[in-house]
Amino acid sequence: MKLRVVLEPSEEGGYTVYVPGLPGCISEGDTKEEALENIREAIDLYLEVVEDDLVFSEKAEQIEIAV
Repeated sequence: MKLRVVLEPSEEGGYTVYVPGLPGCISEGDTKEEALENIREAIDLYLEVVEDDLVFSEKAEQIEIAV
């Protein structure tokens, strides 16, 4: 999966990076490399399935789609 990220220099130094397609998915780092590494981790956590959230009715279907 490929996601577009926005990397901006911070006024205090370092970089802030966020993912427009994933609201609230934001991170930062002292260098561009660190900021990009941190946003990868933030994306993984954002997309991680939480089993407690997977409560379905008996009539529900689960279908996988490629994006």
